[in-house]
Amino acid sequence: MKPFLTLCAICCFVAIFRLPIEYYTILRILVSIGALLVLYNAVRFKQYYFSIIFLFILILFNPVLPIYLYRKSIWTPMDIITGILFLLIAFVEKPKEKKKEIVENPVEGTAFPTQPRAHSRDIIINPRKNKEN
Repeated sequence: MKPFLTLCAICCFVAIFRLPIEYYTILRILVSIGALLVLYNAVRFKQYYFSIIFLFILILFNPVLPIYLYRKSIWTPMDIITGILFLLIAFVEKPKEKKKEIVENPVEGTAFPTQPRAHSRDIIINPRKNKEN
């Protein structure tokens, strides 16, 4: 996924230049697919702030019902911000899914997930002994 997101970012940066309309159509398709991938992973890892951002990118760049802003001066910052976001997603370390450890109960033979053991508060012990007079 990292190479595809990097390709999306590079295509967004190249879109700053004056190019034929076919390039921008291909750009819409690539960015939409990349935004869908990021959106899926963001929802899967419960990172809802990224899912909202990439939902907006998906709506803005969708090829089915395209949004026309008609001015290059408006699209240029959008392309730069989108490229930076794709690079950010591609190269930031992703959280790993937590796996529950299953331990079998030797008495009953059933499996159940174990919870991390809650430690009681540390007890402060005075190293000095009370003087008995």
